[in-house]
Amino acid sequence: MTITEKLLARAAGRDEVKPGEFVNCALDLVLANDITAPIAIDEFRNMGATKVFDETKVALVCDHATPNRNIDSATQTKKVRDFAREMGVSNYWEADEGGIEHIILPDKGLVIPGDVVIGADSHTCTYGALGAFSTGVGSTDAAAGMALGECWFRVPESIEVIYSGELQPWVSGKDLILALIGEIGVAGARYRALEFKGEAIETLEMAGRFTICNMAIEAGAKNGVIAPDEITMQWFAGRSEREPILVAGDDDATYCRTVEIDCDMLEPQVAFPHLPENTKGISEVGDISIDQSVIGACTNGRLEDLREAARVLEGRHVADGVRCLIIPGSHAIHLEATREGLVELFLEAGCLVSTPTCGPCLGMHTGVLAEGERAIATTNRNFVGRMGHPKSEVYLASPAVAAASAIAGMIAGPEDV
Repeated sequence: MTITEKLLARAAGRDEVKPGEFVNCALDLVLANDITAPIAIDEFRNMGATKVFDETKVALVCDHATPNRNIDSATQTKKVRDFAREMGVSNYWEADEGGIEHIILPDKGLVIPGDVVIGADSHTCTYGALGAFSTGVGSTDAAAGMALGECWFRVPESIEVIYSGELQPWVSGKDLILALIGEIGVAGARYRALEFKGEAIETLEMAGRFTICNMAIEAGAKNGVIAPDEITMQWFAGRSEREPILVAGDDDATYCRTVEIDCDMLEPQVAFPHLPENTKGISEVGDISIDQSVIGACTNGRLEDLREAARVLEGRHVADGVRCLIIPGSHAIHLEATREGLVELFLEAGCLVSTPTCGPCLGMHTGVLAEGERAIATTNRNFVGRMGHPKSEVYLASPAVAAASAIAGMIAGPEDV
């Protein structure tokens, strides 16, 4: 079996499963946020539920519009906060001690290798970087998960993605996943599992692995997953008292497709509007001016991402007329970035440093684009109107490229500045 098949078989109490089968799986964690949880709470009550299945296995994170941007977002957050208190859910966070859901849940040890997780947010697939099965669901399924502790799935076929060769300078996990999406398209893995492997993955740090699995959904995938290894376990050490289950695919596992990407030849990637599949190498971009650069989000808001941006920005300054937003992925990351001097470096470079939030990624607040404006961002989506006005544009790239572009005032690579 593949990794995904093994994980679902374990959670379903089965010895084996095959693609296309329907299985009912026990859940290790159910997630919802300030946008999706209020709907889930209503459905939870509508179905007659009076308590969650396990107070320690439900996580509620207010991150999309926090700190609250208006009365409506404050009302949404209060509804989630009150529900968490009523149900005794200890895993509730907003701006204080919290951060962006897909960064804080692994960091706080709530997701571990071998888990099966659903979240009422499409980027729940992030946790596959730990060797977990994690996928996004609708608010109704999240409500059922909170009440019952289980969810049904159709076992997906798996696509084997092999990243061969060595990463070139300034090429990161963001470039690896953009290159894949550029090759197979935004529907290329629809309802399939993406299993990432190869030499480049074996040497990639966890931050890059989280980025890759985070954007599996942008290829239409049900989930993305990487087999746990020594790098995984070193990162995981001390984060949870639960015993991890380490799952690897069998040598004779069946894949519906194999895609190989030669990292020896891969340069930093940029996804053009209005789809993540519209990728080009940095050398092919041409002269494209920008109004805003966003470095952060659940895709690239980790400390390693901020350090990468700082390497480019150190001793330099953001171009006139460009807004460069730095958004740490969590309160803890913000604090450590401050201790390391990164926040001071960013401010001296003319950047704006925000408290942790999803904010501009979905055009909600803290960096919304006006008509005709253009942004480069380390976020995960660049659909029409994603970051604001329908006639604005978003280009996706790594922290290094986003930082270099802020300095140049146009899309540029680190070697250009």
